[in-house]
Amino acid sequence: MVAGLRVRCGGAAAMMAMTVLATGCGSGTVGKDGGGVSRMDAQAKEQSLPRMIGDGSTSFTGRQPNQPEVARLKPGERPPQFVVFSWDGAGEDGKKLFSHFREVAKKHDAHMTYFLSGIYLLPEDERARYRPPGRSPGASDIGYLKDENIRATLEQVRGAWRDGSEIGTHFNGHFCGPTGVDTWSAADWKSEIEQAKWFVQNWKTTTGWNGEQALPFDYEKELIGGRTPCLEGRENLLEAAREAGFRYDSSGIGRQVWPGREEGLWNLPLQLVPMPGRSFETLSMDYNFMVNQSGTVNGDPAKRPHWEQQMREGLLQGFERAYQGNRAPLIIGNHFNSWNGGIYMDAVEDVIASVCGRDEVRCVSFEQLVDWLDAQDPAVLEQLRTLGVGEKPARGWRDFMTPTAAPAGDAAQPRES
Repeated sequence: MVAGLRVRCGGAAAMMAMTVLATGCGSGTVGKDGGGVSRMDAQAKEQSLPRMIGDGSTSFTGRQPNQPEVARLKPGERPPQFVVFSWDGAGEDGKKLFSHFREVAKKHDAHMTYFLSGIYLLPEDERARYRPPGRSPGASDIGYLKDENIRATLEQVRGAWRDGSEIGTHFNGHFCGPTGVDTWSAADWKSEIEQAKWFVQNWKTTTGWNGEQALPFDYEKELIGGRTPCLEGRENLLEAAREAGFRYDSSGIGRQVWPGREEGLWNLPLQLVPMPGRSFETLSMDYNFMVNQSGTVNGDPAKRPHWEQQMREGLLQGFERAYQGNRAPLIIGNHFNSWNGGIYMDAVEDVIASVCGRDEVRCVSFEQLVDWLDAQDPAVLEQLRTLGVGEKPARGWRDFMTPTAAPAGDAAQPRES
């Protein structure tokens, strides 16, 4: 793991401090058995218990487990190779791909980002609670899940967070095209974000499953980023996302270079990667490979082995040119799908197995990536952004990452009065 300090500390320490102030500075209490009990031990025990939020759909359980430490790069140090595997509209249906890729991640010491569609926790008979901008209540271009799949999705979301992975958002109704999210105002996006949160924070209210286990996190604080449907509507989203407390957005289209901020948010786009055997590059997402191969989810079975290899090799070529070159984070997007017989899932799984165990490679969530970026010296990140796609420092990483003092003759001279 990358050594150092985790940036987002959660709320447990702050709550502990508030409790100490409220109860005074006594050194301890005496139990019925006459034994001394440290006040801090008693408070720590209290804070280890879940604290229900709202209707009990979510809870505070302390700092998220299984998080890598974060360190600022030392002078002369080569940056790690970050790889982010992310999943749009994450839900657990009959294919059980959410649970499958959680196991794949554990096997290869990887963390991932699951972009949950808010309405995947909303029963279909409660669909009128969703008020999509410009459409009738309950309208959606993706389906609602059956009750058993909502339960299964809740189980996977709980487990994914405890694994150390991130629960982001894919918003709700997935409206694309000329009348879709690309036409939404910042106010529309604000409504969509608030509703996506509400469905996660109030699933006990909408399902009536009051006896079910709460999600182990405060989504108001945990939700720090997302990806828009079809990568559309980003221009007006950014204002609403910033106001909602987001720290990043992954709705853009970009190249394999070091990221920067846009309107206060880290811009972490999907990236153009090679498409072996073709004269162009395509986005680092299963959907885009599929469109450029078969154009349909049920293409020619005889061509599927080639298409699977093409996606696998395209992502691996994108990885290698970053790993051997500028070390820019590689961003990969996916859907839990069975398109063309599931070949894209197989290709992604092969890539995870191929890259996540390599030296200096960190397979992380977006949240973990932005924690690391926030911890770095801005001048170092600016230096990294001077490297082009696949460009390795000409004189080596040690020289490139070591600040040099200005020669004595270049020192600033006093101005004449």
